[in-house]
Amino acid sequence: MVGIVGENGAGKSTLLRILAGLLPPDRGRVRVRGRVGYCPQDPEVHLGLTVDHNLEWFRAAYRLRDGRRAEQLMDLLGLLQHRGTLVGDLSGGTRQKLNLVLALMHEPEVLLLDEPYQGFDWETYQRFWGIAEDSRRAGRAIVVISHLFYERHRFDTLLRLRDGVLSREEDA
Repeated sequence: MVGIVGENGAGKSTLLRILAGLLPPDRGRVRVRGRVGYCPQDPEVHLGLTVDHNLEWFRAAYRLRDGRRAEQLMDLLGLLQHRGTLVGDLSGGTRQKLNLVLALMHEPEVLLLDEPYQGFDWETYQRFWGIAEDSRRAGRAIVVISHLFYERHRFDTLLRLRDGVLSREEDA
């Protein structure tokens, strides 16, 4: 699990968008082996649809046969009671929970998570790290953008993005 820290505006979110294939790099190229799960900092969900309709839409996009993994994640994150709720009516933290479910429901080999716990309460924050640890043990590659330097103990490698350059933080 790799953590990336840096000042506001350093380009952390842009870097993840490049790794996810959503933006072209200025030079060079990016290769990712396996399916990617991307959880942007700002939830990219359909506000005019219900939670269930968002799940159905992503399930079709991912070509999943069923929604078992999404159900497990929704249960773990406390989203089941919001199934019929319009996403636009959800709180920011609850939208972020849905955002995380959508990024993980197809069990990608590579997880790109941009401050995925923003707006979470303490219990959900702890559950997020449990999900991340389970994903790590399952052999998934995980990149987490964080402003919280005190989380450095959670990462195998901690990188700092400064002036467009990634460098290893030695005390991670």
